[in-house]
Amino acid sequence: MLVVSISGSPSTRSRSGVVLKHAAQWLVDHGVGVSAARVQDFNAEDLLYARFDSPEVIAFIEAVAKADGLLIGTPVYKASFCGALKTLLDLLPERSLHGKVVLPLATGGSIAHMLAVDYALKPVLSALKCQEVLHGVFAIDSQITYVDDSPLGGELDELLTQRLHDGLDHFFLGLQHRTNARQKVAGGHLKLAL
Repeated sequence: MLVVSISGSPSTRSRSGVVLKHAAQWLVDHGVGVSAARVQDFNAEDLLYARFDSPEVIAFIEAVAKADGLLIGTPVYKASFCGALKTLLDLLPERSLHGKVVLPLATGGSIAHMLAVDYALKPVLSALKCQEVLHGVFAIDSQITYVDDSPLGGELDELLTQRLHDGLDHFFLGLQHRTNARQKVAGGHLKLAL
């Protein structure tokens, strides 16, 4: 199983990035391969001018194509997900999320921003033909503490940790279903070939 973790924060130090790192570590601990992509990894002009021939953009599109699922992390600004993330998602081909499982992770200053994932991010993911967008995990900034010497960038409070693990349990189950279905299809093709 392979997952692409996408950080939509334009900041090198971000709470949504900390949540993503905790989620990625949980997946690795459960035997899932995780590759990371951050909007800061891309040349800003490649994103703004939609340079599909950029080596970084090509590598990103290929990684998403090979993935079984995506973790998408974003801060919430002005009642919506980060614009830099939208610019990156706009570079994906139309059906690139078909058959993939997506777990959105978002952070914001208050619970007033909690519905941004449902009203802003999920329609974009649906436009990319994702049929399995799980109920996202929203974290209030105060639930995340930066820790400079932590490999994960910080710590999550107990409530957020439990909610994140619950979401990841569902995500992992979705990844397993996808993998099992793909193996059944491959097995069926093998039988037909015999």
